[in-house]
Amino acid sequence: MSETTIMKKTIKELDELKLVGFRVLCSADQYIVEIPKASLRLSERISEIKQAVNPLHQYGAFVVEDNTTDKDGYWVCVEVKEYEDIPSDMVTLTVPSQRYAVTSHKGANYKIMNSYDELHKWIDDNNYSRLKEKWHLEKFYSWNDTENVDVELYDTISK
Repeated sequence: MSETTIMKKTIKELDELKLVGFRVLCSADQYIVEIPKASLRLSERISEIKQAVNPLHQYGAFVVEDNTTDKDGYWVCVEVKEYEDIPSDMVTLTVPSQRYAVTSHKGANYKIMNSYDELHKWIDDNNYSRLKEKWHLEKFYSWNDTENVDVELYDTISK
């Protein structure tokens, strides 16, 4: 993984990620409610996921603009080394190696769009292009308190 830091914003290249967890599908206004529920459920069942890389970190994965039903929704997952004996009600998702603009958000989950707005402005100001049809990530370090989440926002880019 390579990393370049510029004004609290970072460019990171991540290797392929193998994720296991739950897919959340609901109306747009319900994601703010349903994602925390899925995170809690995943936390309670983490022992069922074999080969978890770090059970203390959860990933959210989503595609900003895609018209296909197989990429619709939001995935709440943990990273695994390999897929092995996946519980029947869980899903797998492989996110290819990609380049991201990254920033942190600490605070209420409903204020996360402010951090995204700042990141998107930084992307534009630095002549990167957002790849809205690719997988975007949110890496959660703390998610139990929706008023005080700690998350890195990964927006897929090209230059």
